[in-house]
Amino acid sequence: MRVIAGKYKSRPLKTVKSQATRPTTDKNKENLFNIIGPYFNGGVVLDLFAGSGGLGIEAISRGMDTLYSVDKAYQAFRVVKDNIDSLKIEDAHVLKMDYKKALEKFKEDHVVFDLVFLDPPYRMKINASIIDTLAKNGNLRKDALIVIEDVKEERLTFDAPFECTKERDFGITVMQFVRYRGEDHA
Repeated sequence: MRVIAGKYKSRPLKTVKSQATRPTTDKNKENLFNIIGPYFNGGVVLDLFAGSGGLGIEAISRGMDTLYSVDKAYQAFRVVKDNIDSLKIEDAHVLKMDYKKALEKFKEDHVVFDLVFLDPPYRMKINASIIDTLAKNGNLRKDALIVIEDVKEERLTFDAPFECTKERDFGITVMQFVRYRGEDHA
């Protein structure tokens, strides 16, 4: 696995050696970033089920300012820390905790996200609850982009203040690109 583009282009990333973690392939990562835009002009990114941290690191490489990377598994936490340290990324917060505790921490700390990656273990049926919680807690900037990857059977439907702007099927999975159209919490 490697960084595809930007400041850290072609730099290798460690991966988690576990059956519980499935890193986004370089091809799918490249497809994802071609869809959401190749480069960013700052902002805060959340990689909530980080695994190896590849998506959040790719966003930082392409111009996001600040990364919050969360995984409850120690091995994943360690790999993300190692990847961030090897690239010397300065404004990165790597949290070893359950996603529910992370959501509470973001609420308490008033962290507001511009870009969110949700790629939990398949079939957990938690993505709708997570994005609702982020909105309710004031953790989403107006027009924040949320990228959700899950199995096709778990495809979500959206009501205001969320709008699914694109969907792409990749084998057994679906990627949904969702805009938060609610009030700005900047």
